[in-house]
Amino acid sequence: MEFEGPVTEIIKRAYNAKSFRFKRPDGFDFKAGQYITVTLKSNGKKMSKAFTLSSSPTEKDHIEFTKKLTGHEYSNILDAMEVGDTALMKGPFGKMTFEGEYEKIALLSGGIGITPMISICKYSADMKLSTNIMLICSNKTEQDMIFTEELEEMKKQNPNLTVFNTLTRASESWTGCRERICESMIIRELPDYAERVFYVCGPPSMVDSMMEMLHNMNIPDSMIHKESLIGY
Repeated sequence: MEFEGPVTEIIKRAYNAKSFRFKRPDGFDFKAGQYITVTLKSNGKKMSKAFTLSSSPTEKDHIEFTKKLTGHEYSNILDAMEVGDTALMKGPFGKMTFEGEYEKIALLSGGIGITPMISICKYSADMKLSTNIMLICSNKTEQDMIFTEELEEMKKQNPNLTVFNTLTRASESWTGCRERICESMIIRELPDYAERVFYVCGPPSMVDSMMEMLHNMNIPDSMIHKESLIGY
């Protein structure tokens, strides 16, 4: 489905990340974890990029995508957008989806790769699903963490959701984990990992290392869903 509409709300998620909301068109159905393409116009030329929806299929009034602002041309055009500015969107696309079909899942996210995980967690909370969910979020610093308050609310809604944060370049005041996501962390935090379906999303290098790790742990491809996010 292709549709064009104005931005209805812009939410600053971090010093370098914003969410952009649009009215959800009639008949636009998607699954948690899917993405859309967003086309912007600037100086007479069109530029497109794919974004995972950070909103849930249960949210009927709006759709939302979230962008890490990288300083590249497309990113700067998006950063300069104001409420009322329009964008052309197309979708949904993608097979990294969740509809409540698994008893246990593990979500591994790196940086802005948290966006499809937010959609999955929100969907699960709203639908009151019984799926046991472990979300492991890896970021560089405290300032890079996004959706932390939203996840706290989801945990109150959904007793089956556990969130584990790790920071690779944390400040001295950070009392949590400082490791990269690795095999020992999975074994420690997810002793039942062999029973879970894994969802992996983040920069290509992170996704590649997670796939290698999971294969080394004898997790078959049939138990892994993945999406790489290329930022610009």
